[in-house]
Amino acid sequence: MRIISADKIKNTVADLCVQANLVLRPDVLRALKSVYREETNSRAKRILGAVIQNAAIARRNGLAICQDTGLPCVFVEIGDNVKIAGDLKKAINQGVETGYKKGFLRNSVIKNPLARGKPANHPAIIHIDIAPGNKLKLTVLPKGFGCENKTRLKMFNPTAEIKEIKKFIVEAVRCAGPDACPPYVVGVGIGGTADYACLLAKRALLKKITDYRLPITDYVSRIEQDLLREINKLNIGPMGLGGKTTALAVNIETYPTHIAGLPVCVNISCHALRSASRVI
Repeated sequence: MRIISADKIKNTVADLCVQANLVLRPDVLRALKSVYREETNSRAKRILGAVIQNAAIARRNGLAICQDTGLPCVFVEIGDNVKIAGDLKKAINQGVETGYKKGFLRNSVIKNPLARGKPANHPAIIHIDIAPGNKLKLTVLPKGFGCENKTRLKMFNPTAEIKEIKKFIVEAVRCAGPDACPPYVVGVGIGGTADYACLLAKRALLKKITDYRLPITDYVSRIEQDLLREINKLNIGPMGLGGKTTALAVNIETYPTHIAGLPVCVNISCHALRSASRVI
């Protein structure tokens, strides 16, 4: 049995909060540069150039990529041969608090959703999974709410055809329009229960953006490619001002579900899809 201290977890979460908010994920940056080269709309191209430059300035000067530093979502994968010495949730929330202070990141979390009140930077949203082995993986996803507010869930009949599901996903992006800072990464969760489909959609944002010019290897990849093509026909474009790049990617996660249901959730990320991971 391997023992990992709560202090190590706290310090790791703090570092990841800073990294995620200051350094754009390499796969997202590559995707932005790729669509910049291919964009033919001159205004859209200028906007994409500004987005890429913003990421470079943020990294070089140690500044937040976006003023909305999000609600920290922390994904924890614990090996079944790991013992935590201390309070795991407390360590994560202390890590968030430390990291947000260290990075001079905006407080965006209110503790009472109804009474509202003064913002803080915790508690985080924590998702915990068990995995084989003696390691612990931590991932921090700071989720801005301009895009989180565009989340859509639909409980389809199990007889629904794939064209109905595709229509729902494309319509979710159409309804988001310019409001969530495109170009988007579209996370889709299909299966499980209603709540689990929403979690799958958010996890889908953690997947690396695929190079859609590569050969299609499976059924889900084909659906992702079809959806990306349809979404980019919407002409919403970067920052909603038109262009061929409304989305950088569509990532789908699936899970077994009940014979009587077919939950589908769409969770959109803005162009600043920020996450950082570390294995302890």
